[in-house]
Amino acid sequence: MAKLTEEAIRPSELMTKQKVVALADIGRMLSKYEAFVAVSCPACGLNEATFKFVKNGIRYVDCVNCETFFVNPRPTPEVLAWFYQGSPNYAYWNNVIFPASEEVRRDKIFVPRVDRLLELCNKYKIEKKSLLEIGAGFGTFCAELKSRNVFSRIVAVEPTPDLAETCRGRGLEVIEKPVEQIQLDSKDLFDVIASFEVIEHLFAPADFIGAAINLLKPGGILMMTCPNGKGFDVETLGVISDTVDHEHLNYFNQESLAKLLNDKGLKVLECFTPGVLDADLVRNKALSGLFDLSGTPFLQRVLIDEWDRLGSVFQAFLVKQGLSSNMWIVARKV
Repeated sequence: MAKLTEEAIRPSELMTKQKVVALADIGRMLSKYEAFVAVSCPACGLNEATFKFVKNGIRYVDCVNCETFFVNPRPTPEVLAWFYQGSPNYAYWNNVIFPASEEVRRDKIFVPRVDRLLELCNKYKIEKKSLLEIGAGFGTFCAELKSRNVFSRIVAVEPTPDLAETCRGRGLEVIEKPVEQIQLDSKDLFDVIASFEVIEHLFAPADFIGAAINLLKPGGILMMTCPNGKGFDVETLGVISDTVDHEHLNYFNQESLAKLLNDKGLKVLECFTPGVLDADLVRNKALSGLFDLSGTPFLQRVLIDEWDRLGSVFQAFLVKQGLSSNMWIVARKV
């Protein structure tokens, strides 16, 4: 089976225009810069950070305590709601890139994601009656899970109007509002809450976690994925990493995200980094001339000179050692 590559899920002929609409998105966000506000660390709450870098006019800092890095100052929740509802970048992904790469994404990302979620439910003996996905996006995960006929009820939370409509078009039950605004009776709580690549976008991750806990049955589990701020792609490329973009406000690491969930009263069961694209992403930056490997002969050898022999082995090492830039965390409501 062919391995997942950056080109397969982000076709280069489509990503050229995406860069144009992303610039429009950045301009829209920066037009509200006067409304940005200073915040404490989104993981540990400490108000002590050092300057990291500026990218696209947005300032990033490092927490001196837990080493989370994050946007500070950042757009308010009101600015973020306005931004996402009118985002040309999100519309382009929804209308062009996601449909064009749908089959590859389903086979290489969403089928394994559903498999892993079901394995974790079995591992921790979680009842599989109801599941809520927060930030359902194009609806591929919920649709794939629905096709398995395992959960009796699957609900997609998607506040972005175009994406919510796409989810409805797949026959999914949709709640079109932020999770912080959802209130349920105790009889309607969920066994599993899943959230993939959402928490990095949020103004107040702690509030998001609190809202998720309120919708989760006692003994149920919360599963999340997000970028790992200490992952190979992010740490190696730094400011030129595509993971570092204007939409991502929070870059947790395994320890800091676990601390946030523990502080909110959840019991963290495990945290791991199964991402498979780090080496490919860094290699592509080097091949494009945007990242210079001349001073790092080891990376030159692994990522360029002996790529066919060493590339997959190196990526497997990153995964095993918790050094991939894609991170999963699983926590139980006690």
